[in-house]
Amino acid sequence: MSDLLVEKQGPILGLTLNRPDSLNAFSGEMIEGLIKQIKAAEQDDSIKVIVLSGAGRSFSAGGDVKTMGKATGPDVYEHVGRLNECIVAMQNLEKPIVAAVHGFAAGAAFNLALASDFIITSEESRFVLSFSQVGLISDGGGLYFLTRVVGPHRAKELLFLAEPMDAKTAYQAGFLNRVVPLDQLKDEVTSFAVRLAQGPTKAYGKMKKIVNDSYHLTLEQVLEQERLTQMLMVETHDHKEGVAAFKEKRKPVFQGN
Repeated sequence: MSDLLVEKQGPILGLTLNRPDSLNAFSGEMIEGLIKQIKAAEQDDSIKVIVLSGAGRSFSAGGDVKTMGKATGPDVYEHVGRLNECIVAMQNLEKPIVAAVHGFAAGAAFNLALASDFIITSEESRFVLSFSQVGLISDGGGLYFLTRVVGPHRAKELLFLAEPMDAKTAYQAGFLNRVVPLDQLKDEVTSFAVRLAQGPTKAYGKMKKIVNDSYHLTLEQVLEQERLTQMLMVETHDHKEGVAAFKEKRKPVFQGN
């Protein structure tokens, strides 16, 4: 079977990491599949939301321990380059990505979840960045995303000491959106994704872009981006529908354009 399962249900594209025997450790095929599907979703107007999940007992263990110690510097450079392409594609996609996490999200898989727009997890989930335990640095954007969520001091503690974080602590740290019992995770994620899919996709996408860009922009630059984008948004179908629905006291029916 494929290392990445792809399932489209209406406007929701499900991407499932599918190497359960190795806790969904990353493979070249898996990363390539993610890149391909995410880039294709950008061009497919019928897709409104992506849900990223893992098969079997856990979301993902991240890097494959079977290859640990065998890869050369050039091998790692190539592999991390492809992972970086996946992370950038996720950030550039002007549609929401929801990570559904259960079990462990370790190493680069933790960072893959952080690169998503929302993280919904089950109560028994654990998050850990164990790179330092084998003399490596975090890759996959962890040094970027984690620092911006928890601050540099807490981030360095998690990175240096590699102590697992439970779902409750992770929620309190600020990078989880919802924590639910394991048997409710699928329903919660589906409900959340459906709600997003029914929203104004173009507005979501533009807000995502500006929020992501705000890390390296000044306040004045963000204000100008808001100004220029709003000028375009008032011409969209969804804005006109939203105004009409408000006046008619009904729920808007957005089309994502």
